[in-house]
Amino acid sequence: MFLAKVTMGTLEYTCGSTNLVFSETIPYLTSTAVLIIKVVVPILLIIFGMLDLGKAVVASKEDEIKKGQQTFIKRVITAVIVFFVVQVVQIVVRFVAGRDATSVSGCLNCFISGEISDNSCVLNN
Repeated sequence: MFLAKVTMGTLEYTCGSTNLVFSETIPYLTSTAVLIIKVVVPILLIIFGMLDLGKAVVASKEDEIKKGQQTFIKRVITAVIVFFVVQVVQIVVRFVAGRDATSVSGCLNCFISGEISDNSCVLNN
């Protein structure tokens, strides 16, 4: 798995033309956290919704089944919203950073998407 790749690197990057200096590990960890939020949270919400619906079906009461269905639908909608909000934020940041990669928005792209390019996150020598 890609999480085994985390090493406390000694390389330092500068954020575009700013004075912000950070280790190579920080963008990797934040982009991994964003990926986990984008994938794991919706899956967990759907699993918990299925468990709620399963409990309601096992109870065999019409009212509980309807409540379970409503809870499941709410959790699926929440999972879709979480997934797409993170995706839209990544797309917007990538779009804004593409225009001026040497700005802070280009550096933010390093943190959110994990993309270290020559312009936005500059390797210090």
